[in-house]
Amino acid sequence: MDMEGEEIIYRIALGMMRGTNASLARRIVERGLTLKEFFTLDLLSVSDALGLNSRSGFGANDRNEALSRARQEYEFTSRHSVRVLSLVDDDYPWLLGEIPDAPVTLYMLGNADLNSPHSASVVGTRRSTRYGLDFCHRLCSDLGGYFPDLCIVSGLAHGIDSAAHTAALEAGLPTVAVMAHGLDMIYPAANRDLARRIVKSGGAIVSEYPSGSTPRRAYFLERNRIVAGLSQLTVVVESALKGGAMSTANLAFGYDREVMALPGKVSDESSAGCNHLIRKEKAHLISAAADVIELMGWEPLGKHVAPRQRNLFPELEGTASIIYEILKFESSPIAIDALHMRTGVGVNELISTLTELEFDGIITRYPGNRYAIS
Repeated sequence: MDMEGEEIIYRIALGMMRGTNASLARRIVERGLTLKEFFTLDLLSVSDALGLNSRSGFGANDRNEALSRARQEYEFTSRHSVRVLSLVDDDYPWLLGEIPDAPVTLYMLGNADLNSPHSASVVGTRRSTRYGLDFCHRLCSDLGGYFPDLCIVSGLAHGIDSAAHTAALEAGLPTVAVMAHGLDMIYPAANRDLARRIVKSGGAIVSEYPSGSTPRRAYFLERNRIVAGLSQLTVVVESALKGGAMSTANLAFGYDREVMALPGKVSDESSAGCNHLIRKEKAHLISAAADVIELMGWEPLGKHVAPRQRNLFPELEGTASIIYEILKFESSPIAIDALHMRTGVGVNELISTLTELEFDGIITRYPGNRYAIS
């Protein structure tokens, strides 16, 4: 076996070792230890080099077992042109490498640029509605017109994930599907053709799990950090209060990445999570591609983005008119509690109306759930 093949086996084995994590991988790099040395030196030498207790669990038997499994996995990756990315190497995706719990090893099938200058995760519920599906397609199409290198990341699940991948393909954008199992299968099976199109069109499917790993609930939760970690921005299109999309959004927020959410009616369960993220100020409201460009500070390639137009004299009725009449005479933003007291409108209806007014660009939300005329 050549040196390159041997090095790939070491990369795979590091990810298969029990007890290895991002912290250990970074320590290996910091201490100047090669992977070959990690797997071939005696336990005491490895422990000394890494500043670890000799009972840390990296004994010769554990390392040899990992190497044995890695050799089998290497045969699979070689046969199917799967690329192996290790956290200890320079070619590891830099955004993903920034998160504290980055996967030690990442398997990749396809040619997507995981270091694209523009990247966004688009996620949401499997129980999507026409409202969410249409928005997915419009967002990818519009952004693709400005950023042909934009990489759309999602999880290949039914609903919003599939819509995001499909919309990216239709817009001619590369898209990356993060799997919760080995790359020797596709789940859900109904998306096998979509997965093939993703790879064939310059995208990729990626996973931290070796071949033979089948989908598990814990794996889906773990893969969400990769979806969030690969992207500069996470967009939640539709989500209930609980679910994978909310997990991804909270992870992205914790990684200090930008999060946006599409608002919806307070009566719609599929929008409850999005409305919650906006209300808790974990996500910025998104209504169009222009919102992304403004938030991210991305500069379109030779194109002009028209500023959002504001109607100076909107025709409003009911609760919307009452809110507008109060806000237009105020010199500073008003808190939602104060609006509730002054309007006498129920909190749920008030939040719903404020969201619609913000969506239409008539009012602006400030920190602390305070509102003012735009």
